[in-house]
Amino acid sequence: MDDIAASAQPLNAGSGDGLVRRISLLGATGSIGRNTLDLIERHPEAYEVVAVTARTNVEELAATALRTRAEVAVIVDETRYDELKQRLAGSSVEALCGVDGLVEAAGRPADLVVAAIIGFAGLKPTLAAVDQGATIALANKECLVAAGSLFTDRAETAGARLLPVDSEHNAVFQAIADNDEASIAEILLTASGGPFRTFTYDDMKSVTPAQALKHPNWSMGAKITIDSATLMNKGLEVIEAAHLFPVGADKLGAIVHPQSIVHGLVRYIDGSVLAQLGPHDMRGPLSYCLNWPRRAPTPCERLDLATLGSLTFEPVDVERFPAFGLALAAMAAGPGMPIVLNAANEIAVEAFLEGRSGFTEIARLVERTMNRAEAGGMVETPADIADVFAMDEWARSQARALVNEF
Repeated sequence: MDDIAASAQPLNAGSGDGLVRRISLLGATGSIGRNTLDLIERHPEAYEVVAVTARTNVEELAATALRTRAEVAVIVDETRYDELKQRLAGSSVEALCGVDGLVEAAGRPADLVVAAIIGFAGLKPTLAAVDQGATIALANKECLVAAGSLFTDRAETAGARLLPVDSEHNAVFQAIADNDEASIAEILLTASGGPFRTFTYDDMKSVTPAQALKHPNWSMGAKITIDSATLMNKGLEVIEAAHLFPVGADKLGAIVHPQSIVHGLVRYIDGSVLAQLGPHDMRGPLSYCLNWPRRAPTPCERLDLATLGSLTFEPVDVERFPAFGLALAAMAAGPGMPIVLNAANEIAVEAFLEGRSGFTEIARLVERTMNRAEAGGMVETPADIADVFAMDEWARSQARALVNEF
């Protein structure tokens, strides 16, 4: 699968080879960042930390930078820069701030860059990492949802490799292995169904942010957790899969699997279905990326198949979870509409978390923004990355205006 690295050479170092792998961690204080740090700090002889970044959590960022002896630490919130410098005073860690500092750090030479910044804000620094030809452990959906082939083409030009961190894409990556594209009949990503899997649509009209943030299986950041509750997350992942795996949108889908044990399935033309199973622990796919193409021991709980009982599956209900259907519609509409979908969704989730709109209004706001984009002829294929940023900003301004109408 040329899109994501199956034909690429191994990284320069890894578990058990006696070499040191240089790691940059974009988004060090989030869930993915903390899980990555847990893995690399268990084997300090195998990894060297180049850069760590955070948006506002200066205390944790500084502690992480000092503990890992990072070369540079970046706080995006420029008002916290002086505090970061004070916390790093007397150490060898360089302090930077703002988006420019983030981009500069992301572009520093590294064997592997873990791109774990949430949302569209992760696109610019991840592109900087791509441009230096690094291997990217991609945990940011928006790079592919919004920038799509512009992002993958830029990675190919720079010789950068993309390794998927999301448990579902990582599972598919493992299940495909060396099989060729022509042998694949279908790729299915699994969804837990979120905290409202058994709710009616009317039930969901009154749910609160506190309820929506209680995911039944995974511990994630607020935005991704809400996306999981609406099933927008699964729709975004299907769009992402279209750029990671060259099989065509007609061969991509999702299925609800409440236990979150099977993470992805690949159906082959001979009738075989290969599935990747594992505990709901992000250290599993992260370890696979950190050590690719080798494997290494992890502290993850081992599955006891005898005690699991049953593994169940059910179709995605787009009537109760319209966000998933909107994502599929955006993908079918062409490269411009996923930009609108993603931007509107970020605004809608923010409004819900702040109590300015209801849970079911998230999908309504996204749909209305998409309708405005279509009516206004704003979904042309972006010519370059600058177009992507312009379309994103237009969609955000429309979505913000629509929030006020609810």
